[in-house]
Amino acid sequence: MKAFMDKDFMLKNETAKHLFHDYAEDLPIIDYHCHIPPREIYEDRRYDNIAQVWLGGKNPDGSYFGDHYKWRVMRSNGVPEELVTGSADPYDKFLAFTKALEMAIGNPMYHWSNLELHKYFGITEPLTEKNAKAIWDKTSDMLQHDPNLTVRGIIRQSNVRYVGTTDDPADSLEWHEKLAKVKDLGFMVCPSFRPDKAVNIQRPGFAAYMDKLAASVGKEHLSSIQDVLDALNDRIDFFKAHGCRASDHGLDYVPFRTCSLEEADGIYRKAMRGEALTTEEIEKYQTTVLLSLARKYHKENIVMEIHYSCTRDNNKRMFRLEGPDTGFDMIAKSTCYNQLAELFSALDETSELPKTIVFSLDEADFNQITTCLGCFQSDEIPGKMQLGAAWWFLDTRDGMEAQMKSLANLGLLGNFVGMLTDSRSFLSYTRHDYFRRIACNLIGQWVEDGEYPNDEESLRKIVQGISYNNAERYFGI
Repeated sequence: MKAFMDKDFMLKNETAKHLFHDYAEDLPIIDYHCHIPPREIYEDRRYDNIAQVWLGGKNPDGSYFGDHYKWRVMRSNGVPEELVTGSADPYDKFLAFTKALEMAIGNPMYHWSNLELHKYFGITEPLTEKNAKAIWDKTSDMLQHDPNLTVRGIIRQSNVRYVGTTDDPADSLEWHEKLAKVKDLGFMVCPSFRPDKAVNIQRPGFAAYMDKLAASVGKEHLSSIQDVLDALNDRIDFFKAHGCRASDHGLDYVPFRTCSLEEADGIYRKAMRGEALTTEEIEKYQTTVLLSLARKYHKENIVMEIHYSCTRDNNKRMFRLEGPDTGFDMIAKSTCYNQLAELFSALDETSELPKTIVFSLDEADFNQITTCLGCFQSDEIPGKMQLGAAWWFLDTRDGMEAQMKSLANLGLLGNFVGMLTDSRSFLSYTRHDYFRRIACNLIGQWVEDGEYPNDEESLRKIVQGISYNNAERYFGI
């Protein structure tokens, strides 16, 4: 029987062990998509206990911070909401999570949590209800006193070179500006452009948000669709000046329904008056904005990320109580493959298709996305069009292997830009370690089975590329 999560954890063959330990393990991390707050990096926050890091709580504005992956594990164990997102005692929350974690056999959360305890606190025994108090005491003491366990200390000891936060176009980016002035920070923190609130015209609060966007460019209102496009372009310029290398779009599905600028203008004005829109009108407005944004991304060499096949806030009662991003989302089925190709083709016609990464929450989409992307590769950069890493509910061993196998079968796995945390927790960098182990094991098995030669130079290039080098090149870091 193998030891629990030892140095060769998830590495099931000798080639995998060699590839991971000699080529992947010690490489820096480029975390090109995450949701950690730049303010906490600037202020170099120190946490009081591990419940704050893992389970979070409520912000002053009533929104929540924390890891909704962990909240779902707790709810699945019948934990009362007061111990999940409520104001219960932090230790009681931690203990409730510990009890739930013991039931999480086969869930990546079990591995992630224990990897974090191992890497940052030197705790190699698995977390259980029996040792919970001892681990609570040790981690609390270290979080309060260890100089390497402030937010910046965690990032540095994780060997992170680049952090790409996710930021609204109307954001002042004040914390990024302050971070840019910190001497010897040791890593880069750059904003990523997330214009969902300006794209999703059908969502509640659209009109109020557009006035907020207007204020960010010094206007009282955005009176026309051209005003909207100009404002978004202005904000992209602002983000670019602060080091922005990527944008991100969280869509239910990818729309593509073209119309004239005049028609899009009429749809926008209708929405601003509070009138209901048809699905056709929504898609026409969204397509107009997406095409304009993509052209600007291409001009500014900003990567376009697209995430879709997710249905959000399914528990309406809990959404009313807690708001978005609190763990009530699910995998959706989308049928937007033709629209995705049409969007790319329209941009390709004018040589304005940006570098693009497409993520789907539905594993069944992988092959179709990969074959679609293969229609639009170019000599601008190897792997210009990327199948994104296994995302969110697919962020498991099975999901990662399925994503990499699809890319290997139908594209070029060797050009893959690799892992991202997509996390709100500063301890989540161990997910890169988890991913690299899975990738090395998969590649190692192909070599052991005689399906790829045991060529040291080629294997090193592939493994180091997927782990770090491809992302460094792709994002221009």
